[in-house]
Amino acid sequence: MLRKILVCQLTTALLSVAPFVGAQQQTRFPRIGYVSGTGVSKSPGPQVEAFRQGLRDVGYVEGKNIQVEYRYSLDGRDSMSDLTTELVRLKVDVLVVPTTLAIRAAKNATKIIPIVMVSPTDPVAAGFVASLARPGGNITGVARLTRELSRKRLELFKEAVPRISRAGVLWDRNAPGPALAFKEYEAVARGLKLKFQSLDVQGPDSDVDGALQVATKERVNALIVVRSAGVDRHSKRIVDFAIKNRLPSVWEGSEFVEAGGLMSYTAYEGESFRRAATYVDKILKGAKPAELPIEQPTKFEMAINLKTAKQIGVTIPPHVLLRADKVIK
Repeated sequence: MLRKILVCQLTTALLSVAPFVGAQQQTRFPRIGYVSGTGVSKSPGPQVEAFRQGLRDVGYVEGKNIQVEYRYSLDGRDSMSDLTTELVRLKVDVLVVPTTLAIRAAKNATKIIPIVMVSPTDPVAAGFVASLARPGGNITGVARLTRELSRKRLELFKEAVPRISRAGVLWDRNAPGPALAFKEYEAVARGLKLKFQSLDVQGPDSDVDGALQVATKERVNALIVVRSAGVDRHSKRIVDFAIKNRLPSVWEGSEFVEAGGLMSYTAYEGESFRRAATYVDKILKGAKPAELPIEQPTKFEMAINLKTAKQIGVTIPPHVLLRADKVIK
């Protein structure tokens, strides 16, 4: 009799625990898809790190209450479009895209999954959204205005290195953002009375060495490097070439200056990518992308590498150096 009572009590206890165990097993973390235009899985770079910090700032810890599926275009030959489409097929809860190609691919791939972009160009002019105040559709996020800063970037470059007379522009002809950048730099160069040399490459298997040979042949005395996945993966080679040939270089990201480029001028990346995480948080809590206004940067950063300046024989004017937000010595 006692044995029957114990069996019944044990059965009752197990049945009472079963729903709780089931609930635990059914717990599902929000899943975010992130397509990175920089870095690799082992070394994701400052953009990804800033996004991760942004998630932590609003209470998310990867692996504990949120899951992030990262895809890196620099890991192999996968295109931004392929990686974006792959994440859409996974049916992630929110898709984060920081390049023009990835934004366009995401827009074409889904009208349902919310998209948080970190756009390097004007998202209205690019046709991604209806307006900054009310984006409409399933896309919102941050506009970094990398392209819109082209004029200011080149003006600062000429001010920092007045002897520049013939600038070579290294850009990916197959990417829409760099194509726009080339036209903008070309227009600014005319105003600054700079001669202009195209050093174009094409796609992920970019012939950067060939483009740099053209730079030598055409006797350019400065480099303007337009960022893209195809060009970024060769950044060390470009930096080494510029230093060896004593060429001042201007870049579209301070991480390239830290790696040996001479200078850069951009919206502050940390702010933009941390803000992207707050959009993810709002959407996960029920906000509609169509009704979340797109933010524009409020902080800008000029970085100068004095060590590189010394190596290539450039003296940065004191008034320019005083305006720098980051100085690498």
